[in-house]
Amino acid sequence: MAEKTAVQDVGGENSGASDSETGGPSINERALLRKLDFRLLPAVGVLYLLSFLDRSNVGNARIEGLLNDVHMTGNQYLTGLTLYFVGYVLFEIPCNIILKRTTPRIWLPTLTIVWGVVATLTGIVQNLAGFLVSRFFLGAESGLFPGVVFYFSMWYKRRERQYRISLFFSAASLAGAFGGILAYGIGRMGGIVWANGWRWIFILEGILTALVAVAAYGFIHNYPDTSKFLSEDERKFIHQRLAADSDATHDERFTWGAVVEALKDSNCWLYGLGFHTMSLPLYTLSLFLPTIISNLGYTAATAQLLTVPPYAFAFLTTVTVAILSERLSQRAIFIGGSAIFASIGYAILLGNTDPIGRPGVSYVGVFFAAGGIFPATALVLSWPAINVSGQTKRAIANAMQISIGNLGAVLGTQLYRATDGPRFIVGHSLALAYLVANAVVVTILGIKLKRENKRREAIAEEIKHVGEVADWRGDSDPRWRFEY
Repeated sequence: MAEKTAVQDVGGENSGASDSETGGPSINERALLRKLDFRLLPAVGVLYLLSFLDRSNVGNARIEGLLNDVHMTGNQYLTGLTLYFVGYVLFEIPCNIILKRTTPRIWLPTLTIVWGVVATLTGIVQNLAGFLVSRFFLGAESGLFPGVVFYFSMWYKRRERQYRISLFFSAASLAGAFGGILAYGIGRMGGIVWANGWRWIFILEGILTALVAVAAYGFIHNYPDTSKFLSEDERKFIHQRLAADSDATHDERFTWGAVVEALKDSNCWLYGLGFHTMSLPLYTLSLFLPTIISNLGYTAATAQLLTVPPYAFAFLTTVTVAILSERLSQRAIFIGGSAIFASIGYAILLGNTDPIGRPGVSYVGVFFAAGGIFPATALVLSWPAINVSGQTKRAIANAMQISIGNLGAVLGTQLYRATDGPRFIVGHSLALAYLVANAVVVTILGIKLKRENKRREAIAEEIKHVGEVADWRGDSDPRWRFEY
């Protein structure tokens, strides 16, 4: 009977684990989760904040004189933005392999030091070649997000991960807010060594990243079995609750069959398409927001400061939507709803035919865009982490999602050309179209998952006698239930 219960929990029918099931009557589960959150989330969150800061501060640097000092055209600048995502895709798989062969405590801080050094060196580039090379190697950041998603799977139960991943991703919006404040202050350093202050933006923020990464060797924890802040009873409790809920404790060997299964699963492609339709709006907003605002007629310094409130608003909406999605156990409706909310913003931006004469109208549009893009992205990125079972299949599904998604980002880097301002009709129109497409994609996927759950419920009586953990067949098993 115990084995049956374990398998049912893997399918999502029993989201909680009682003391009798886990064998840990002396452990307060809620208190333990608070303890894990306090130890894990701030640590990886600050690394992701720095990651997003270092990839998006190029937008702040642009309006502080980057293009003129490095002697490059607007199109060459856009090529540099594109190269970042080329490196991002190429470095992702090697970074994930290294993580699994080392430990999070070693690899995550080391990876952060690497991109911190690259970010710092971007501040001393003298020509186009130097800028392009630095943007390419900055793509090494790609190992952080999927690495942390895998890391969470070793600590949290299936239904606990989405909320934590969303909170982790909310650091991206905080990075935008801090980036605007820092760029405003650092931009005032123009005249110290260099005529313009953009170099100091890269140098000081890159040094900050490297210093925090060195400290991270002390505050990033490994997996439950070796973490010193846990008692032996707490380690056993975590292991037992994961064994009763997911495949995190299974000793699964790599098979090409699992790879083929992921490639043949239409859900995996839809998860990728869900992120693809969000990545273009996400990265165009992150990379070009300072440019969009400065084109409304503001000075560079004022534009830097005006990027802060929209990102602060995005942080609030991301956390709020994550909480609501978790409590109501609904994914598609919140992703699609957030995408529609963001599309209102782009409709406002496009509808304002006199952005310089009426900058406040466009600025309101920016709030809508940021407030919808970030929560939708957080939820869509966490979806396969809770819905795909089988360690290899989930790893492939995550890689597919990021790779397919980043194709949207690559396209987005070419949309906001200097000659298109101040309305940026092409960029805003494509972002609007992608957001509407996202709402359609996640609606289709949500309906598909809900129908599959109902089909499996209908045959539940026929397969309830199947209860051996050894017979578990991943998310294709009729006992598995999807989150929709």
